[in-house]
Amino acid sequence: MEALVCRVIGDPTLPLSDSSPIVLSRSHPVPELNSPTAVRVRIYATSLNFANYLQILGKYQEKPPLPFIPGSDYSGIVESVGERVSRFRVGDKVCSMASLGSFAELIVADEKDLYLVPHGCDLVDAGALPVAFGTSHVALVHRAQLKAGQVLLILGAAGGVGLSAVQIGKVCGAVVIAVVRGDEKVKLLQSMGVDYVVDFTKENVIETVRRYLKTRGLKGVDVLYDPVGGKLTKESMKLLNWGAKILVIGFASGEVPVIPANIALVKNWTVHGLYWGSYRIHQPKILEDSLKELLSWLSKGLIKIKISHSYSLSEANLAFAAIKDRKAIGKVMIVLQNNSKPKSKL
Repeated sequence: MEALVCRVIGDPTLPLSDSSPIVLSRSHPVPELNSPTAVRVRIYATSLNFANYLQILGKYQEKPPLPFIPGSDYSGIVESVGERVSRFRVGDKVCSMASLGSFAELIVADEKDLYLVPHGCDLVDAGALPVAFGTSHVALVHRAQLKAGQVLLILGAAGGVGLSAVQIGKVCGAVVIAVVRGDEKVKLLQSMGVDYVVDFTKENVIETVRRYLKTRGLKGVDVLYDPVGGKLTKESMKLLNWGAKILVIGFASGEVPVIPANIALVKNWTVHGLYWGSYRIHQPKILEDSLKELLSWLSKGLIKIKISHSYSLSEANLAFAAIKDRKAIGKVMIVLQNNSKPKSKL
């Protein structure tokens, strides 16, 4: 099978060659069903997340031994199943999230880790859903317990997790304020019904948001959703209400911000670190319930997936470049076109 293999730590945006960190193997071993409850899935689409980029650079918190196949969330069609599999049949459309291995034609997962894609849902959308929307759903619904009428401020709102946070915020009934970079992103967010959009390259975030809040008769921000970090995080804290909640999602800016504990004490702030992947180990039931609700929302049209760029496996370096250069407005996907018909049950 074809698979994208990371052989050495390095820049995944370099053109694929014998000397690049990632290479396209066209004869990688097909993963075997390794247990009676194992399911082999022919991957239809897999998502690129900023974490995948950092992992190949060697800058992510989890550092797998080399060589490895990168990749996390994916969708596909069940090709074969173990003898004790009861929840899925050959031909079922599924999605899931793996620790590694989704940048390939085939992957094996235990049936408990797979989710049936509802009828009518697009498989590319389903492959884009788990990490980005799962992160925002657990952060906003489970951790921050976002309520209708509360003010939600989202930094980096045009990225994969940012756009998911925008939509989940609206489903929850919050007043959503989005911070983005550039006219194209501003227009997109406005078209999605965001209450207020700030282009931080042209406007002072603090001053413009304060003016908006005043016109709405609102005191400040109740929940800060931050996948960016850096100076923007520090500035945004000036907008937070007493009792506000800060969601630390990531550091796309490359700078880890300092949250002053003395101010957090005086203003009764709660800081939530959110590493979504660790829920698979510590509280898998929360992830299960979260993804089931998200798939239900997707099937009902309550949320929509914005696909910014789509590439093949052989164009993976271009996909990583779209992430690195911040060209993406939404999700970057790898779509595998050579999806053969499912095989018989083993």
